[in-house]
Amino acid sequence: MTKKNILALSTLLAIILVCQSFNPKPKAQPKEDIVKIHTQFGDMYVWLYKATPLHRANFLKLAKAGFYDSTTFHRIIAGFMIQGGDPNSKDKDPYNDGMGGPGYTIPAELRDTIIHDRGALAAARTNNPEKASSGSQFYICCSKEGTSFLNRQYTVFGKVMKGLNVIDSIVNQPKGENDRPIKNIIMKVTVEKRTLKQIKKEFNYSPRQ
Repeated sequence: MTKKNILALSTLLAIILVCQSFNPKPKAQPKEDIVKIHTQFGDMYVWLYKATPLHRANFLKLAKAGFYDSTTFHRIIAGFMIQGGDPNSKDKDPYNDGMGGPGYTIPAELRDTIIHDRGALAAARTNNPEKASSGSQFYICCSKEGTSFLNRQYTVFGKVMKGLNVIDSIVNQPKGENDRPIKNIIMKVTVEKRTLKQIKKEFNYSPRQ
């Protein structure tokens, strides 16, 4: 190879290196945790708000541990909500549903800008002055008008991005005493990963933080 060819090759390599330095590879977008609630009526995909970090972290922890698997939606009220997350709902005694949990409560995280609209995921609770939430029980609003009277009374910590039709199917099932479905509506809750771009494309939803 002649000196002229070597010089030309060196120049070309230098140009390539300069171009690469000005055009770095785009960084991979970080993936977010989203929740999938599987039922015999279909799947619900849920975004958990980062503005309610205690509730978000607790729900993710329980979901990843399989705590919710085989629990049921034990209370359904048409035009209002569906409720689940009680480990008691896995036993054969229908009268203790709604009284169980993991053995702790979560401090309230009430936010003026996060409301009880259709598809809102909120924490159930007993009557207590601090409005502390149940450690595991939750409900999902199904009313198209929302349930504004619950705002700042119960912590809303997530939103159903996809699967509102599943909520409608569940809430309209036949029920007996204490608004409990006659046939068990069993759930399996898992955590999946998506980038914000994937979430917007797959669920047509722009997550709020």
